[in-house]
Amino acid sequence: MKKICFKCERELPLSEFYKHSGMSDGHLNKCKECARSDVKTNREANIDYYREYDRERGNRQSKDYLREYRQRFPNKEKAHCKIAYEIKRGNLVQQPCESCGEEKTHAHHDDYAKPLNIRWLCAACHRQWHIKNGEALNP
Repeated sequence: MKKICFKCERELPLSEFYKHSGMSDGHLNKCKECARSDVKTNREANIDYYREYDRERGNRQSKDYLREYRQRFPNKEKAHCKIAYEIKRGNLVQQPCESCGEEKTHAHHDDYAKPLNIRWLCAACHRQWHIKNGEALNP
């Protein structure tokens, strides 16, 4: 069975449309490609809103989970606390991302046994670093 996308007006197989129970045929009226394009355009147009939303959404761990995580990875906890302490005292100043120049950054540790040996990476570059290199040493 085929369907016509109302945005690009192409006739495509139903597999190229997302399922949607509210539609008579059970599929959205715009193709997956147009839907993805709309989502991307909307996110770019409202990036500050979505970054804040993503930040809030990512901080939903329970106290029990955090306690257990800190017990499993004591070196990470010590390194993170050391960085926070040094920033608070003014001995360490947050820098732009060393890869792309973004202002909002994370302190990344290549080795948690060296807590003050860090690199400043934005969230996207930090994620890409871990995808490429895996976990840091001495977690």
